[in-house]
This record gives sequence, C-alpha cells and structure tokens, in this order.
Amino acid sequence: MEKMVITIGRQFGSGGRAIGKLVAEKLGIPFYDKELIKKIAQDSGLSHEILDDYDEKPTNSFLYSLSLGAYTYGNSFTGIPEMPMSDKIFVIQSDTIKEIAKQGPCVIIGRCAESILKDEVEHLSVFVHADFDYRIKRVSEYEKIRHDQAAELIRKTDKKRASYHNYYSELKWGEATSYDLCLNGCIGIENAAQLIIDCAKMK
Repeated sequence: MEKMVITIGRQFGSGGRAIGKLVAEKLGIPFYDKELIKKIAQDSGLSHEILDDYDEKPTNSFLYSLSLGAYTYGNSFTGIPEMPMSDKIFVIQSDTIKEIAKQGPCVIIGRCAESILKDEVEHLSVFVHADFDYRIKRVSEYEKIRHDQAAELIRKTDKKRASYHNYYSELKWGEATSYDLCLNGCIGIENAAQLIIDCAKMK
C-alpha cells in the first residue's frame, strides 16, 4: 500500500467522488479531483477558469487531430502551437497526473487517470456505477432540482464524460474490461470505500 495509487472513474450521481474521498480519508492519502485542476493551474500558469471550462469535456478537434497525424500525449506541446486548447490541457493534465502518482499513494478521480497511468505506476483502477433511479435521487437532492431535471443532467454528464474519455483513451469508459474493479454505488459509500481499500491491499 506504500505506493498504491487508486483511480476512480464514475457515472454521474453514482457516489464515485464521495467514495473516493472516503477512501483517501481512511488511508490518510491525498485526494485529487477539483484539487487536480488547481494544481494544474499552478504548474502551467493557465487560469483556473480556463481549466475549469475544459474539465472533462470532449474535444471537437477530431478532424484536426487526424490532419496532424499521431503525436504522443505527455510530451511538450510547445512545438505544436496550433494544438486546440482542449488538447493542450489534456497534455498538461496527463503530465500532472503522472507527477502526483509518482510522488506516492493517492486517489485520483476521473480524467482518464487509469489510462494515463497504465504503463507508468502500479495502481488500482475502479469504476463506480449505480442504478439510474438511485442516481436521480442523489442528484435531485444534491442539486435541489426536480427528478426530470436530474435525469437529463445525468444523461448529459455521462455522455460528456464518455466522449471525453473515449476520445483520449484506448480504454472504453465504463466497460468492465477497462478496470480492475467495477462496483455499484448503491451498496453505500462506506461499503464501497471499504471494498476498494480491501482490493488495493490485495493488489
């Protein structure tokens, strides 16, 4: 466990963030979600507002990337000044995720972390899903919106996350074979967190 990094992908409203936060608290290790954006802003000099605008949002630069040909994410993008902002931020974000993962154990939420770290450091990759009705109830209560509004927000957010992830990663978002562990958030935050910790210890 001394070097274990835990990455958590999640459906919107499944409780993935809360589960990850509890895992980090129980293990006494850093937790990175919005905190990761702040660190990227500090390290890159880009404003927090710009990073927040592009956070886990799908790029619209597919045709542009095809015209560029293949290039490796994680390297400096200074030689490609025309690279779209969304791609530049992904490069910076990838470098930041690798950096913090190499510093020691931590929990990282979303942002293709399981794919970025695939060949970098030992880690446990987790995906949290949950029944749609369960997610509607959680989002409705948290956001203080009607159930129909919560359902629409869930669909849009999941679509956004899947598009972002599947564009930048060779692993498919939410597919069991892309992760070490998939679990249902309906079992409860505490139970899910403990399962993750137990699996991390076994790994």
